[in-house]
Order: sequence, then C-alpha cells, then structure tokens
Amino acid sequence: MANEHSPLLVHGVYSMMGDAEDSRGGSAVAGEESPKSNPRKLNTFFGVMVPTILSMFSIVLFLRTVLVMISRSLGPEFGGSIGLMFYLAKVCACGVYVLGLVEAILDIFGKDQDSAVSQGLRVLPQGYWYTVLYSSLVLLLCLVVCLVGAHIYAKASFIILLVVTVSLISIIISPLILSPQHFNITHTYGNNHTVTVNPSYTGFNGTTLKNNLGPQYSLDYSTNTMMSFATVFAVMFTSCTGIMAGANMSGELKNPSQSIPKGTIMAVSYTFTVYVLLFLLLSSTCDRLLLINDYAVFQRVNIWPPFVTIGVYCASLSAAMCSMIGASRILHALALDQLFGLPLAPAAVTSSSGNPWVSVLYTWGLVQCTLFAGQLNVIAGIVTVFYLLAYAAVRKYLLMLDSRKDHVKFWRPQVLLMVANPRSSCQLICFVNQLKKGGLFVLGHVQIGDLDVLPADPVQPQYNFWLSLVDKLGVKAFVDLTLSPSVRQGTQHLLRITGLGGMKPNTLVLGFYDNCYPEDYFLQDPVFCEGDRGEGDNFGVDLPSLQAHFQPVRHAESPRALQPEEYVSIIRDAIKMGKNVCLGRYFFQLPPESKGIRGNDNVDTIDVWPTNLLSPGSASYADVSSLFMLQMACVLNMANRWRRARLRIYVCVESESGDQGWLAKEEQFRELLGKLRIRAAIKIVPWDNVARMFRGPNSEGQKVSEDFLCGVNALLKEHSSTAAVRFLYLPNPPSSSELSQQYLTQLDMLTRDLGPTLLIHGVTPVTCTEL
Repeated sequence: MANEHSPLLVHGVYSMMGDAEDSRGGSAVAGEESPKSNPRKLNTFFGVMVPTILSMFSIVLFLRTVLVMISRSLGPEFGGSIGLMFYLAKVCACGVYVLGLVEAILDIFGKDQDSAVSQGLRVLPQGYWYTVLYSSLVLLLCLVVCLVGAHIYAKASFIILLVVTVSLISIIISPLILSPQHFNITHTYGNNHTVTVNPSYTGFNGTTLKNNLGPQYSLDYSTNTMMSFATVFAVMFTSCTGIMAGANMSGELKNPSQSIPKGTIMAVSYTFTVYVLLFLLLSSTCDRLLLINDYAVFQRVNIWPPFVTIGVYCASLSAAMCSMIGASRILHALALDQLFGLPLAPAAVTSSSGNPWVSVLYTWGLVQCTLFAGQLNVIAGIVTVFYLLAYAAVRKYLLMLDSRKDHVKFWRPQVLLMVANPRSSCQLICFVNQLKKGGLFVLGHVQIGDLDVLPADPVQPQYNFWLSLVDKLGVKAFVDLTLSPSVRQGTQHLLRITGLGGMKPNTLVLGFYDNCYPEDYFLQDPVFCEGDRGEGDNFGVDLPSLQAHFQPVRHAESPRALQPEEYVSIIRDAIKMGKNVCLGRYFFQLPPESKGIRGNDNVDTIDVWPTNLLSPGSASYADVSSLFMLQMACVLNMANRWRRARLRIYVCVESESGDQGWLAKEEQFRELLGKLRIRAAIKIVPWDNVARMFRGPNSEGQKVSEDFLCGVNALLKEHSSTAAVRFLYLPNPPSSSELSQQYLTQLDMLTRDLGPTLLIHGVTPVTCTEL
C-alpha cells in the first residue's frame, strides 16, 4: 500500500472501526466525556438479529421459495480484494431486492400488457423501461433512508419484522383452513404465443409431497429460459447472503464483539426454522405445476392475500436498505485503508454523526447500474458468483496461513516487538512496520505486577492509550499487553498466546541493551507536541493524557528495570521456542518517514553482513541464520520506502591464506542469490588483519579480545558508514547466565557508533523450491 495511516484490528475488547468508547460503554478516559457524539447506539437485537432476519427472508422467501424443496472474514492485499468482491456482491444483492419488490408491486398493480385499459387496481404500465423507472424510484427511497443514518433503519426494521412475522403466520395457518382448489394460469411468450396450465392446491397430501421431492427443471416463465441447478441455486443462495447483515452494522453497534455472534446465531436459527417449515408446507400442499408457474403462490393460497403482499413489500424494502447500508460500510472501510488510491478517497468522508454519506452515494450509483438488468433472476446469478468468490477467497487465504505451509514466495515476518517505553522506541516501531511488509505486527508490553494483590486488572485501561499511539504513528499493528511478575515471563506469555493459527509471531524484536540514555521521541515529533490538545482522538485520548500516560524516558539516576541476565535469557527463551530474534540499535538516528530517500546522488543502501563476525573460524554465509538475514533484507527492500534502496551483501574472506576456495564459495553464493531471486551487489571484504586478532575458535565462555572487536567494528564503519540500515549476524547467546554481561559487551563493541543496526538470529529455514 502507498501509505499505512490507519490501525489494523485492535484488541478484542474494542471494535474494528475505532470509537470514542470501549465496548463496555464506559468512557475511555475516566471522569471525562468524549467530545464527539458516539455513533454506536445499537444493541444485539436491533443491530444484528433484526436486520439479519429481514435480509435472509428478503424477497426470495416470498417470491422464489417455490424453486427449491431441499434445503455460508490479513494483510491488506488479500483483504482488499476480498472486500471488493464482497462489496460488489452487496451492490448486486441490493439490485435483486429492489427488482424483486418492483416485480411484486407489478403483480398486484401492473396493467395487463395486452390491454390499454386499467382494470381495478392494475393501473401501472408495464415494460422494461417502466421496470427500470419504478426500481429507480424505490432505490431513491433507500438512498434517502441511508443518508439519514443506519440507526433510523434499525429502529424501523423492528416494526417491519413484526409485519413480516404476521405475514409468515398467515402463510403457516392457511393450509389448515383452505380447502383444495384448482387454478387457471396463462403465460404469454412473445407476441402471439400463450400457454395455459391448470395447477392444483391439494391441501396436505402425501402424494403431492412425494412428487415434489425429486428434481425436474422446467421453463422459467419470467425469463423464458430453462432452469438448471445453477440457476436455482443462484436464486436461492441470495436468501443466505443476509447472514452478514449484522456484521456490516458493526460501526453502529455498542458491543460488536458480543452482539455479532450472538445476534447472528439467533437470526440464523430463526430463519432456518421458518424456511424449513415453509418448504414442507408448500411441498405438501401445492403440486409441482403450481409451484413452477406462479412465483406468487403464497398469495394465491393465503386466507387473506394482502398479508403476503405487505410482507413482500416490507421484507424486500428492508433487505434493499440493509444491503445498501452494508455495502457503503464495506466501501468506507476500503477507502479508510487507502487500498484503491484516489478513486475511492472521497468515500472516506463521513458526516458529523459518523455516517459515510459519500460511500452511500457511490453505492447508490452502482446499484442503479444493476437495475438496468430488469429481471431479478438475471442479477441473482451475479450475486452468487461474487459471494462465492469472496467466501472461497476469506477460506483459501486462511488455509495459506497454515504454519505448516510456509513458503518463501509468501512468507512474511510476523513480528512481536517488545516495547518498554514508546517515548524512546517510536523510530524502531515505524521501522518494524516497514519490515513486516504485510505480515503480522504486534506491539507487546509487560507491566510488572501480581493480580493476586491488585484490586483490578491494571492492563485493560491502558489499551486505548497504546491504540492512540499506534494511530498517531500511522502504523498497522495490534497491541497486546500483559501483567507478569517479570519481563521474561511476560514475554514468554506473549510469544505463546499472541495471534491466531498461522498468524502468530515468528520473530521477536527487542531494543538493544546498552548504557546509553534514550532520547524522548515525543519531544521531537510535532504529532506528539503540537497536536490538538483539547479534543480526543478515535480512542477518546487527548494529547496531554497520552503524554502523561507514558512516563518520561530513563535518565542517569533511574535504575534499569531489566538486568543483563534477564535480557539475555529472553533472547535464549525465544530461540528455544523456535522464534527468530532481532535486536535493534541506534534506530533513533533513522530519519522520519516524511523525509524519505535522501536523493538521487546518495541513494540509501541496506547492508547485510551474513557471517558470524564474532567467530571467524566458523564463518558461513549459507546457514539458517544467514539465509534468514537475506530474506529479511529482501522483504525490507520491497517496502515502499525502501524500494529505491540498493541491497549490498558483504562477504568476509581471508585472501592471504593461499586458499582460493573463497572464489568458488563466492560463485556458489551468487548462484544461491539467483535462485532466491535476491537482487544485490556482492562485496568481497578481505579481513585477514582482523582475523589474526582472534584467539582461535570461539568456544563458549572464551572472551574475545577487545582488539578483535574494535577491529571488526572499524571494518564495519569502513564499508557501511553510509548505509541507511545494517543487518548483522547475532551469535547464539551463552547458555550460562554468568556470561550474559560478557555477551552484551561483545555486541556493544561490535556495533558501537554504527548507526541504525539490526542484529539478527534466524531459526526459520528459507527455501527456494519452486520459485
């Protein structure tokens, strides 16, 4: 994506759209009222159950049930494409409901096409263009309601549900009252061809039920085409698409995380029961000839036909409005994520009450185009195709997230970044946001404490402040906080429980452990020091509250909250748990994203040193950790800000040893990069003078000489001083905690004064199969 300025799904207790109050209804900031009116007013019944029931009943229940006697949510690239298909499905579904309503109106009030004289109530002229006109007027009514706001529709829908329920009751009791009867039905095909049939209403009859059970496709009298399984399925499938009506109203729900599943399950149970009951009633009382020659059979066999007429009008109008509302919300979400650039940018505009009125207008225009089809059955197939494509894709890509199917073609780092104080970590947060390239990104934080001695969980009230931070930084990240007796235990918890299925962190990122005192990013970025101080953001957090929540950075008199032994233990734990580990140093020196690339004369470079610089004797550029470094550098190079950066890979060799094997190794390395499709410049670096300072093989516990460490550091400065970022090999941490300080001292001397540097230890194997 061109820009990433909106947060992804937030923590489970909050909604996906971001509001001024949390899901429990309380103010995000204790003692303060949100300055903006809260658009989330709907509960489970009005916001989910009622619109879902009405959408699933819709026009198909009353006008097309007779066709079938036998008896359905990542990265932004996938989400955007699936969301677009789902949006188009909703647009077409709205067209189906509007055309169905017009069809029902013309069945009662339509003038006979063969007669120029009005008879009784039949006063409306019929024909293709008249159908388009009537449909456009109905759609205009839906537009007016949607522009007013979804809450108006939700309240009115309860009355509509009562009316539809009365209609259903009349349908259910009619077979108990009506006696068998025969009908004469005439259909006109073309100008001169008419067909007359004599179907029967038999009442409850076992033979009638038996004859209706098997498939026997016939001519559709409304389109003069032969029906098939595909066409029947397409029409009936539209009655199941309303299952998403409640989810589409998430922006208006008080508590979406509870209301959506609860309301949807109740609505599906209710509609399923009604559908099955009506299928049995029809198939037991109406012969097949009646079912396939009169789509308004419910009116024909009702004790008072206007009951069904009213139900048809109410259900179809409600479903059309619900589809338009749902589609506009999907389009609004796509516009907020900036997935389709300028064409959809206006759709992000909302009214003061939060109604996305521009996306409503977009949707109205597209639905108007679908109405030119003129027939319900014509659009029904299109609706089904879009819905099935969307459902098959929310399934395909979920299966691709199976961790057993990792592949270099779609592998992405899924990062858990542990943050002690975001005041000193903002640049690293932004860098990891670029490094993840569409993968999972979680900001983790451990608060020290014991829940047994606390009156309440101190973590939950903190989420809004962290989410506000994410929003202001313009990164796409989840937030996961935990309470634990130690940072080490808390990090273990987050590594284990964060994420879902294949979307779980595979990489742990930590800030570097040194004696430097951090700088306060909040004092440098205008967003945190010059923003609007009087008004809260989407999470009800104003700037002074945000600054007060995150304590000032550590100064010279402040004790360190984390000891060297615990820090190294966290690294060791992550590796034991099969997680890659990255340590970020000097990222406060990285220029802000707004400044971008430095210029054509001095293009940024990403430098990779894929050998273990602390152990020359075991230097390798093709082990798992080295290949993982290359993969990470390649992924970073694909991020928008780093696309123009040049990737340079440095291979250290001992050229004076007389062994020319390094030439063959270099050729093998170039071949490997070719297979991995990594475009990079390979730089051969002789380091004979530095290697001589090393005291033999680096067995664990052996102290590397300071001369050697200074020599390696000087080598890095000589070749990578102009790089924007450096990727270095992170050696295995010592197994003994007594060597933790020595390990950190070596890393400190190795990377001192280098500039933004990422030390990487990889455990994820990188393959090049079927590239």
